[in-house]
Amino acid sequence: MVTPAPAGEEDVFSRYRSPLVSRYASPDMAFNFSERKKFGTWRRLWLYLAQAEKSLGLAIIDEQIQEMEANLDNIDFQMAAEEEKRLRHDVMAHVHTFAHCCPKAAGIIHLGATSCYVGDNTDLIVLRDGFNLLLPKLARVINRLADFAEKYADLPTLGFTHYQPAQLTTVGKRCSLWIQDLCMDLHNFERARDELRFRGVKGTTGTQASFLQLFEGNHDKVEELDRLVTAKAGFKRAYIVTGQTYSRKVDIEVLSVLASLGASVHKICTDIRLLANLKEIEEPFEKEQIGSSAMPYKRNPMRSERCCSLARHLMTLVLDPLQTASVQWFERTLDDSANRRVALAEAFLTADIILSTLQNISEGLVVYPKVIARRIQQELPFMSTENIIMAMVKAGGNRQDCHEKIRVLSQQAAAVVKQEGGDNDLIARIRADPYFSPIHEQLEALLEPTSFTGRASQQVTRFLKEEVYPMLTQYQSKMGVKMELTL
Repeated sequence: MVTPAPAGEEDVFSRYRSPLVSRYASPDMAFNFSERKKFGTWRRLWLYLAQAEKSLGLAIIDEQIQEMEANLDNIDFQMAAEEEKRLRHDVMAHVHTFAHCCPKAAGIIHLGATSCYVGDNTDLIVLRDGFNLLLPKLARVINRLADFAEKYADLPTLGFTHYQPAQLTTVGKRCSLWIQDLCMDLHNFERARDELRFRGVKGTTGTQASFLQLFEGNHDKVEELDRLVTAKAGFKRAYIVTGQTYSRKVDIEVLSVLASLGASVHKICTDIRLLANLKEIEEPFEKEQIGSSAMPYKRNPMRSERCCSLARHLMTLVLDPLQTASVQWFERTLDDSANRRVALAEAFLTADIILSTLQNISEGLVVYPKVIARRIQQELPFMSTENIIMAMVKAGGNRQDCHEKIRVLSQQAAAVVKQEGGDNDLIARIRADPYFSPIHEQLEALLEPTSFTGRASQQVTRFLKEEVYPMLTQYQSKMGVKMELTL
């Protein structure tokens, strides 16, 4: 039995660590939900409030502002923990800790505010910044898959409906279905981010009563205070009405689009896993990678499996804000707090690693055209029967007679495949039957796979040209940074 380390000798391996941080998520996303980011943002929000209150005439002096500015990142986390243990209140613990290193500003820190001024506004900043980290990753995945779709736009492959052989499509066309879903996710991410508003300075129950009192009943100054702080935090708008918190339906919207991404990625990676079983397409496999401890030959699609595994977790997290929003009594109740600490962070951390992993997959997909061609040849004879009937009719044959001939031969060929485990020999049977002699010379052309893919390749070209590449170009321009896109 494994025993814990002796008291005082605990190391990082002696405590549970969320694998979302320790194993998976990027440093940037992990920092976005870190305590340093959280409490550093609290201090910046207290600074914004003091600056705005000073500009509107409250008795706040430059020295106090300068003292706060000089100590934004000078956080004594141990002192804050001790204060929280004593006070049983996280915000007041950090007010005291900030005041300790800002003695001149101590009396005006958090002036007129409630805890949700820093708590909720910080959450909104973190959600916005989380989307800003995810968006370029999603754009890169779309771009890499677009390159893949363009490269294989013309390569015929067996299509499946109900996971049963269906009409042919192309490898690129199938990939374009994945891309289309991800483009919807990109649009929804931008929309959700852009629709986020700031909570602003609203007071204890959202009425701004404390600020109205500070400004001696001057409503215009209270509204200007709200506007100034909102702008300092980088938001264009604040919610006009709030309770003590911003509406928890905002969290539903945020996690809904993340859950929707989870569904997209799960579908994509499930397709890749199925194709890997068929040996048609495989995800990247490192030179020294081990697929199985017992079976050395295995090449398991472990990246795709990881994406599916994490995507399931991501999809379930939207249930948390749905239930939380439904039980927020009147102006607020605190049973949202612990839940949101977990659900919001885990959703972004999970989406982050899913996109990083999917990018890795999309940059190294391996296609096996000969395997794909062989599977087509196993199924194409059955699919070509309608074309053969039409050719016979054009050559003077009777449609019903031809249909019966092919039906009998098809049943015989199917028996060879299913009962004997042999190859589909329908075309060989047609070549051997004198009835079909008028079209024997046409059979090779009638069985050309590209004649069965319809407009698949043209659809891929148009889709990429008219929708995907313009969307990515516009996004890259809007972000004002190079996205490592291959446009």
